[in-house]
Amino acid sequence: MKRFIGFIKKEFYHIFRDRRSLFILFGMPIAQILLFGFAITNEINNVDIAILDHSKDASTEEIINKISASKYFTVKQILTREADIETAFKKGKIKAVLNFERNFSKNLIKEQKATIQIITDATDPNTANSITNYINAILQNYQQEKNRAIVVEYQIIPQTRMVYNPELKSVFMFVPGVMTIILMLVSAMMTSISITREKELGTMEILLVSPLKPFQVIIGKVVPYILLSVINAAVIVLLSIFIFRMPLQGSLILLALESVLFIITSLALGILISTIAETQQSAMMISLMGLMLPVILLSGFIFPISSMPVALQVISNIIPAKWFIIIIKGIMLKGVGIAFIWKETLILIGMTLFFIGLSIKKYKIRLE
Repeated sequence: MKRFIGFIKKEFYHIFRDRRSLFILFGMPIAQILLFGFAITNEINNVDIAILDHSKDASTEEIINKISASKYFTVKQILTREADIETAFKKGKIKAVLNFERNFSKNLIKEQKATIQIITDATDPNTANSITNYINAILQNYQQEKNRAIVVEYQIIPQTRMVYNPELKSVFMFVPGVMTIILMLVSAMMTSISITREKELGTMEILLVSPLKPFQVIIGKVVPYILLSVINAAVIVLLSIFIFRMPLQGSLILLALESVLFIITSLALGILISTIAETQQSAMMISLMGLMLPVILLSGFIFPISSMPVALQVISNIIPAKWFIIIIKGIMLKGVGIAFIWKETLILIGMTLFFIGLSIKKYKIRLE
């Protein structure tokens, strides 16, 4: 046990003596969270929405058909009660709800005006804004078509309501994404570089013939990065809450546990990269190009996944960051518990076990 603790201490000394490692661990996270803190406009396509139709008349049916016929929206769910709206949003399946008032068609004919409530999930403010604008445009188009044939003009009044982020603060979008990028890069890249450095210097063979077992060597290499990544996660959450005023609606303990799970997933991926890369430079390039770009482009951090081609939507399912971003937004902004994010948690656990299993297999082949 003393040898094992001594080995962990040695790894900490290596990290703190290497300025490049210190910059990647602490300089890069701060730079990223400041640079990525600006919203990026998005196009929307095939956005899943729900309908709550209290009226169920000819006019509401025409509007629903017009919206579902557009390429921008897919009617995924028909709700029957107001109470179902929050549950639908917490499940993360839909991005907006159209709530038609009672006697919609009657009000339109008798009073020449009727109301539709547009409720959007504003955890991604750019997408929420786009959804509202697109629905308003469709309603305006329907209104113009109706008014051509009559003398007294009908007026459809849309009432917009943004849930989870009523002020549409862009920080609510970028914090989960940047936190994911930082934890993924720091954990995976630094672990892969650390292990590859030992191979490059020829010290890995010395470690493997030492009294320490191979799995102890690997665990000893990753323990410092688990602790340092946890510190990074804590710093990001504190910056988000106290500087950017981002709410924490859910459980802090659940957020911490899910963050540790994602860190372990990233570390397992880093170990897997180290079995492929022969040099520190190649490990860094694989980590940067193979992890950073997919995380930015395919995780839903910047671009809505529903607007991507089907092939890319399928590929996005193998990106661990996608599932972690859903988890963070669910806990921090929606206040959900494990009952709503158990599927994403199981996927991350499954990915972790897969990466670890594949790494062990590759290391055994190398040792033979």
